[in-house]
Amino acid sequence: MAWHPAVPGLTEVFHASFTDHVYPPHTHDAWTLLLVDDGAVAYELDRHAHGASPAAVTLLPPGVPHDGRSRFPGGFRKRVLYLAPGTLGEGRVGPAVDRPAIADRLLRHRISGLHAALRPHTEDLEAQSRLALVLERLTQHLDRAVAPAPTVRDDLLADRVRELLDARVADGLRLDDAAVLFGVHPTHVVRAFTRRHGLPPHRYLTGRRIDLARRLLLDGMPAAEVAGAAGFADQSHLTRHFRRMLGTTPAAYARSAA
Repeated sequence: MAWHPAVPGLTEVFHASFTDHVYPPHTHDAWTLLLVDDGAVAYELDRHAHGASPAAVTLLPPGVPHDGRSRFPGGFRKRVLYLAPGTLGEGRVGPAVDRPAIADRLLRHRISGLHAALRPHTEDLEAQSRLALVLERLTQHLDRAVAPAPTVRDDLLADRVRELLDARVADGLRLDDAAVLFGVHPTHVVRAFTRRHGLPPHRYLTGRRIDLARRLLLDGMPAAEVAGAAGFADQSHLTRHFRRMLGTTPAAYARSAA
């Protein structure tokens, strides 16, 4: 089940159970705040192995590649809040990458309370108040570490390419055009981007397009129209990538939000 909450700072709520679905490497444009209620998840974040279980809260920062799979045959059940990028700030991405698992019972209790307050026919003020308490606790954890700030030329190139991709999610960007724009070889663009962001430009763009498709589906756009609006060649192209990344079809995802 997925829906757009009417609470500033929250972009999406997602509740789901999976048995054998494997998430390929991808990124999100929002902070991912994950509670695993049953089972456990094994995943890599920025090419380092981690695990998510009911014993801890998991926080994945925006723009950092990660994958995911069930650690046990029985699958897992999860609840996810997607937080707008500005809620925690870019400066806290580094600490989140270093320590995505937060063993904090109070934080987990606050997040569970926020999920309950986001159900239909609940008071917006309660949800807003609970979100403020969750963000306060997350900030306390993240501010205990200092994020690195590299300023390598290739990193700047990779960041500029990502900015272009973010600005042209539906239209896309030709690799040759990016190479000409920055005065480098196309291969250099791919290597710099992959080294900086953990996955090649085309896979990053596919992830952004899936994010856009999800938002459009939750906004009520028919699945048949979402493909073109999100930059996919056709509906089958969208369905193939959507199923690969989320374990369900666009139509089923839209029905779960109804």
